[in-house]
Amino acid sequence: MMNNSVRLGVCGFLLFSAPAAAQWTADKPGSDNVTVLGHIELGPRLSVADMDVEQEISRPYAYVSRMVYGDEGSKGTDIIDISDPANPEVIHRWRIENEDLHLRTGGMDVKYFKWKDRYYVVQSLQFGAGGPNNDLGAVILDVTGLPNTVTEVARIHEPDLPGGFHNIFVYQHSNGRVLLFSTVSGPFAQVYDLGNIVEGDLENRHSGRVPLVEGESQRRGYHDFYVGFHEDSQQDRFYGGGRGGYFVYNVTDLDNPELLVTLTGINGVRSGHTFTPTPDGRYVIAETEYRYAPLRIFDLKPALDGTTSNIRSPIGAWTADWRNLVHNHEVRWPLVFVSGYLDGLQVFTMMDPRNPSTVAYYDTYLGPENTDRYPVFNGAFGVDVRNADGLITVSDMSTGFWTFRLEGFSGWHGDDWGVPNVSSAQDWSSFE
Repeated sequence: MMNNSVRLGVCGFLLFSAPAAAQWTADKPGSDNVTVLGHIELGPRLSVADMDVEQEISRPYAYVSRMVYGDEGSKGTDIIDISDPANPEVIHRWRIENEDLHLRTGGMDVKYFKWKDRYYVVQSLQFGAGGPNNDLGAVILDVTGLPNTVTEVARIHEPDLPGGFHNIFVYQHSNGRVLLFSTVSGPFAQVYDLGNIVEGDLENRHSGRVPLVEGESQRRGYHDFYVGFHEDSQQDRFYGGGRGGYFVYNVTDLDNPELLVTLTGINGVRSGHTFTPTPDGRYVIAETEYRYAPLRIFDLKPALDGTTSNIRSPIGAWTADWRNLVHNHEVRWPLVFVSGYLDGLQVFTMMDPRNPSTVAYYDTYLGPENTDRYPVFNGAFGVDVRNADGLITVSDMSTGFWTFRLEGFSGWHGDDWGVPNVSSAQDWSSFE
């Protein structure tokens, strides 16, 4: 049975569609169905990266990665109290020691997890050669004691794979272990057992690798990925974007990852980026990190049915403004929440995957393009959705941290839509 509040929201989403070339201005930066609850500036221009929000309302915390772009910024994590979403407040800042000696970006991606009744945050890090910690991929913080205490409990070093972790994803595997999937300087995704790491068993930190398809090997094969449970097959599935395109693996047996689908030879795609399935695993939304590229939507059914092993053609595509570039996204079927760089927060519906349409937007950055070789690399970087109440959060590279409400969207659960209750948000209570 569909929840009435959700049902009303669906009607609103289907009836309301912003013009394809909607112009957001300083006088009207957003659509009428989006309400800004709160906003807090975090620091210098281009110093904010990805973010994650805890899903339990009783733990009202968001985590924002801090980086250096050019000569400004800092390297670490900001922890934000969102108990009052209208008044977000930074309550803790973790920074790498001797920041000035550490070269390159610093913090890029951040995820939280729960293990044996304690809460932790993994902050991915990237430091360049010539300074300290070039082999440091991530730091783990115990945040159980928030809002009062935060304690560093572990660091993940990989001397044989220097350069750090560009992206990470935390997933509770069907075997009960909490796993960290990370990009490294090799043609594979490295998998770590976070339970072992926080308990001090660093000798047994590795849990496997997900390879890049043979023939696509590069220094860093994967750029981004998603891992989720596929109910129909009872498989743990890995969706990775990287050199050559996109790849879907069955990782139920981590010692023997099984390649299920490739998406290669796609016109305009040399390397994949963010790659996220719908809850039933049939459709995927794929991002490619270059200007003018839309989000492409693919139907995996022909490959999963055995008709073909490779998918080359999308069935649909969406973009906020063809002149720009859309970045990360979160799927809460049938809605996709997008952090769209210069186009800010965007929401589109893929109820009809062949004809996705914009239903809401709010531009968090109204400044100019960059003047360097990355002109559209500014604005909304990360986005997350709290399923319990539908709170939307955005990290903007220059303007900081934002909280939003979308009219008619008061939360998400797959059962309300007749789809598996699967999203990037882990339901840690279901594993206790």
